[in-house]
Amino acid sequence: MDELFFNGFSAAKLIQLMLAPAVMISACGLLLLGINNKYSLVVNRIRLLNQERRAFKKKISEDDFTTDDNVRFESIIRQIEFLTFRVKLVRNAVLSYAAAVGLYVVTSVMLGFAYFSSSKGFDVIIVAAFLIGMVCVLVGIIFTGLETAKGYEIVSYEIKADE
Repeated sequence: MDELFFNGFSAAKLIQLMLAPAVMISACGLLLLGINNKYSLVVNRIRLLNQERRAFKKKISEDDFTTDDNVRFESIIRQIEFLTFRVKLVRNAVLSYAAAVGLYVVTSVMLGFAYFSSSKGFDVIIVAAFLIGMVCVLVGIIFTGLETAKGYEIVSYEIKADE
């Protein structure tokens, strides 16, 4: 089989090398899809709680504001605080995954440049970009784990507040 060689690379080898970042881009895309879904849910929950809080604020001035209403109002305020922190964790996860995708794209582009260049200096940059991308994925996973733990904390708080 005749292969095209350029600067010591075969075209088939280059394509193989460029597939690793492409696979990681796809994996990060799936992670982003899942975390964006969480982001939407958390933002919607904050909006609903803010709407309920505004309704309670109007009701506070009325005579029929009960102790149960006050407990619910305090619970809403606390949950909004928790959810605000949670949405920041989700944002950080999204940014980490997006940075990883960017680094994997850079890795692929640099592999293409290395194919046409005789310089060996690209090797270190290519590996560094790929490894930093992997670190970004790890950081995103950590933020996602923290967000999940915070979500459990919020649900536990809400259950206790209703007891």
